[in-house]
Amino acid sequence: MDSTSPLPPPDVDAVVFDVFGTLTDWRTGVAEALARVGGRAGAAADWPAVADAWRRRYRPYLDRVVNGELPWQPLDVLHRRMLDDVLPAYGLDDLGALGDSDRAELVRAWHRLPAWPDAPAGLELLHRSPLLTATLSNGGTGLLTRLAKHAGLRFDCILSAETVTSYKPDPRVYRMAARLLEVEPHRLLMVACHPDDLRAAAAAGLRTAYIPRPLEWGPDAAPVEPPAWADLVADDVPALARALSSPLPALSPPPPRTPRSP
Repeated sequence: MDSTSPLPPPDVDAVVFDVFGTLTDWRTGVAEALARVGGRAGAAADWPAVADAWRRRYRPYLDRVVNGELPWQPLDVLHRRMLDDVLPAYGLDDLGALGDSDRAELVRAWHRLPAWPDAPAGLELLHRSPLLTATLSNGGTGLLTRLAKHAGLRFDCILSAETVTSYKPDPRVYRMAARLLEVEPHRLLMVACHPDDLRAAAAAGLRTAYIPRPLEWGPDAAPVEPPAWADLVADDVPALARALSSPLPALSPPPPRTPRSP
C-alpha cells in the first residue's frame, strides 16, 4: 500500500493509545534524567535499575486509588511519592543528595520521554485516515500534551484518566473515551503493549490491538506473549495503521480477568 494514500475506513471509528511504554520509551528517558540530575548532585547509582524500581511502584499505587484505599491525586503527585519510596534503597534518601528541586525535575522527566522510533510516523499515517486518534493514558492532560509535543506524537485529542478522577483499569476510564469521542464502545480501538490494559478495555466493550515493546523493561526483560484474544496484533504503529485498512475480526467476548503482573 502507498503510505501516502488515505486509509479506507475500517469497522472502528477511533483509536486510543496507551502512552507510557506503548508509544514512548520511558525507561531510557527516565534513566537518562536520573543520571543527569544525580550526576549533577554528585550521586552515583545504577540509574536504569532505579528507573525500573520507580516504574514498578506505578501499578500498586494506582491500584490503591482505583480500589479506594487512596484518594485520587494527579499522577505527578503519585510519581513523587513513588520516587521518594525508591531512592532510599539506592542510598539516595538524604534530601541533601537529591533535594526537592531535583526530585521535582525528575518527576517532570515523565513529561519529556522519547518516542519509540516508529510511533510518530505511524500516528501521522493514521492522521491521514478517517479515524480519530487520541491518548488514553493515566498521565494528566497537561503531562500528555507536553509529552506529545516533545516527542512529536500527533493526536486529534488528548484524553486522560484524570477526567474521571481515576486510573486504568477502572472501566469508567475506557467508557469516558467512547463518550467524549462520541463513538460506540465496540467501535473504539484501544492500543497498548500491556495485556492487562487491553483486558480491561475489552471488558468495558472496546476493541483491542496489541503492539509488542520487547525493550520496554530493557534488553534482559522476559518476553511477553501477545494475547491470543486481542482483536489485532501489529509489529508497530505503522503496521497497525496498515492493518486498519481492512475490517477487524468479529467481536469476541472479553477474556477472563487474571492477576496482573507489576
